[in-house]
Amino acid sequence: MKTTRPVESRERVLLVGVGLKRATKRTAGIPGIAASDYERERLEELEELARSAGADVAGVVIQMRDQLDPATLVGHGKLDEIRAEALAHRAPVVIFDRNLTPGQQRNIEKALDGRVLDRTQLILDIFARHARTREGMLQVELAQLNYMLPRLSGRGVELSRLGGGIGTRGPGEQKLETDRRRIRTRIARVRQEIELVRRRRQVQRTARRDVPLPSAALVGYTNAGKSTLFNALTHAGVLTSQRMFATLDPTVRAVQLPSGRRALLSDTVGFIRDLPPGLIAAFRATLEEAQEAALILHVTDVSSPHHPEQDAEVLKILDELGLADRPRLHVLNKCDKLPPEMLPGTGNGHTVRVSALRGTGLEELLARIDARLPGEGLVRIQVELPLEDGRTLARLHARGRVLSSEVRGARMWVDAEVPESLAGQLRASG
Repeated sequence: MKTTRPVESRERVLLVGVGLKRATKRTAGIPGIAASDYERERLEELEELARSAGADVAGVVIQMRDQLDPATLVGHGKLDEIRAEALAHRAPVVIFDRNLTPGQQRNIEKALDGRVLDRTQLILDIFARHARTREGMLQVELAQLNYMLPRLSGRGVELSRLGGGIGTRGPGEQKLETDRRRIRTRIARVRQEIELVRRRRQVQRTARRDVPLPSAALVGYTNAGKSTLFNALTHAGVLTSQRMFATLDPTVRAVQLPSGRRALLSDTVGFIRDLPPGLIAAFRATLEEAQEAALILHVTDVSSPHHPEQDAEVLKILDELGLADRPRLHVLNKCDKLPPEMLPGTGNGHTVRVSALRGTGLEELLARIDARLPGEGLVRIQVELPLEDGRTLARLHARGRVLSSEVRGARMWVDAEVPESLAGQLRASG
């Protein structure tokens, strides 16, 4: 009998955007962006986040306030309106585009008599969907447990059930005991497992240092096209998606530079505004690839009308990671979506226009990477190796460029361009 895979049902959700009437610190520094425009752009991003979590956006409620209500965020009168809208749209889930305190979340849930999520919980749910490796799953679980711990009061019955729906994936699907001591024990255990992952990654980095290659890391706002660019430069075949946070687990590949030398390129998790500090800490093992890089490639979706504000968020997170002073190259991606007259200038020498999807501008980008990455000069050498010396031959391929090779009896003659340090080592051993 033929069977079909079940189609995941999409939960209907109501989105709530809460903005301040006065200009915020973020909008004040961005020319041409008013506070109301900023809140509208935030809501568009929230819609995309909700769809990435598998939701069907049934309706939207916006409130502009002079100040946020400390108890309910929006005030009791607005909560009555939100409840009515949720019932009218048959939306059992209400998502707020703010990070709610535990007290606010309890008060809002009581008033709405339904499930309430905030921005952090929504992002964590998307992370839980997209985590594929053991490392990614552990990092998501740690972030979710840390988020859950201060919110246990009054929710014990709900958290002890098997979860279902947006905001309940990951550890919420397990029968978690609501006792704080047990959750703290689990947090400690997850941290230990993540530390083991970090140690394994450190061993890998140490091994890479034995074959020292300069490294660059792609960073940028979520959905800026980092993975598409990574694939275009390295032919790695990493998953690309229009959904937010499609990449959670870091990938490192070698790339050939115009000078003939090789470099390592890493693809990292996308950034987003209001990313909670706890989430950044949970993904420390992933972000260490960026922290180890000699060059940061800041990828911007230049076709987004909100890219100045997105760039500001990326720079803010880079500063939090201690990378503000790291050499950086600004990569303006998706240039094919704009007419030439609307493209930003590149006069500072640290900006490159590309289209990762079309493959345009990649040669210039590689040349800029080559020029900005530290490294040794290449020298040409001819070496004679025993056929069984595969280790040295592998080093020649890994750190340089083999121009030709010829087998003569039991030996191999190799003509190659290699870094000066490797050439000196080969001469000393020969």
